[in-house]
Amino acid sequence: MSHNNPRPAATASAVPNNRPSYLSFGLAWLLGYTAFALTYGDDPGLPLPAAVGPVLLLGGLLTGLVVTAVVAVRAQRGTRGAEAAVGIMLAASWLIGFSALFLIITALESALHEVRVQTLLWPTGSGLVVGMIYLAGGVAYRDLVQYALGAWLAVTSSAALLLDGAHLYWVLAIAGGGGYLVAAMCRVRQDGPRRREEAPLSGLA
Repeated sequence: MSHNNPRPAATASAVPNNRPSYLSFGLAWLLGYTAFALTYGDDPGLPLPAAVGPVLLLGGLLTGLVVTAVVAVRAQRGTRGAEAAVGIMLAASWLIGFSALFLIITALESALHEVRVQTLLWPTGSGLVVGMIYLAGGVAYRDLVQYALGAWLAVTSSAALLLDGAHLYWVLAIAGGGGYLVAAMCRVRQDGPRRREEAPLSGLA
């Protein structure tokens, strides 16, 4: 007599609805980097105080991080085993990725004695790190929107390094911020029972 032992499937709560996070980060990138572009150089396109860009960007990013943390905590409720481990490892990836980026930028600035290393690599490197984390999250949760956004952010942020002056910030504002907002519009919240049936995380166990 054979017994049917189905593999455990991921609960719907393990797959976060990233729309609020995408909107928060998208507005931060769009407004923050637009302000950086408009106030760049000795002859800025708009006579704004130099602090406007950093305030808009950092304020928006902090808001996005809080929103992301709240969404992640809610998604982790009731999860256990492999699916809980995936969420914890992805959350830790943010700290690991940005710690590594900090070490790289600090080492390069010290070796090259070039202050522009920080102004160039922090915005573009951050996009690369976030993009790679989204790629991992897209694979873990089988989320095509998150995966596509990760690929877009990683490539466009890296390509922005090829540009000079304010053009770098325009790419981050329009391509990066716009990519987030498009992802927010594309993100369709899945039905819980359907996600339990269609999105098992058995391959990650």
